Amino acid sequence: MAASYREIAADLRQKIAEGQYRPGDKLPMLTELQEQYGAGYQTVRSAIALLEQEGLVVAIRRRGTIVRERPEKMRVTRSREVFRDEIGYYFDPTAQPWKALQPPTINWGVVPIDLAGLMGLEPGAEVLVRDRVMGDPETGTPMQLATSYLPADMARGSRLAEADTGPGGIYDRLEEMGHGPLEWRETVSARMPSPEESEALGLPTDVGVPLLRVLRVTASPTGQVVEVNDTRMSSELFEIGYSISRHPSARPAHDGNAEDGH
Repeated sequence: MAASYREIAADLRQKIAEGQYRPGDKLPMLTELQEQYGAGYQTVRSAIALLEQEGLVVAIRRRGTIVRERPEKMRVTRSREVFRDEIGYYFDPTAQPWKALQPPTINWGVVPIDLAGLMGLEPGAEVLVRDRVMGDPETGTPMQLATSYLPADMARGSRLAEADTGPGGIYDRLEEMGHGPLEWRETVSARMPSPEESEALGLPTDVGVPLLRVLRVTASPTGQVVEVNDTRMSSELFEIGYSISRHPSARPAHDGNAEDGH
């Protein structure tokens, strides 16, 4: 029985993972893969297309199908704490040295539909939108996109709507406006980038590279959401990491009271 395109893709994927095909290597020609797997042209082509979608290979004209170079990932450590330096609050030590590579883009817009409920706003409500490209100030390399959404009725007429919000940035201004001490919570997810996001982050255009998305919600002690920060970064360059500590219930096995593990 001839192999299906999923079976062919799975076998090639394993060979790439095991290093039989290394970055920069060319996969066998389609006719060779047809003979190797006893499959038709369209089946083999569908298998290669699946690997292209996953970002494992790329078709290069006159060269064939090449295993992609995958950059070594940098870990963004989410320590579940907020820090402060001379500039203001920050949330992960890896990103502390990064700076805005250009002045923020500021406009008044409509709250994104997936953030309206999170912010306690009605769909279509007006918000202040602050967009920044963050990166290495020495090389000018963009690392992440950070967009802040703030309720319009709170931000209008304040320094929150200015390009330069002053020492400590928007969080110090929010606390000075009586919304502090601020509290934060965040979630991590992934999605595909828009063309504009791909261009801003310099993502490859020949394959789809998902974005890591960190949504950070800023609230006052009363629970009012005063800002949502939407940070996006390349999932090929970054991974989210954090340490795991023991809960009091997680007693070591040698104490004689621990039960069988999961």
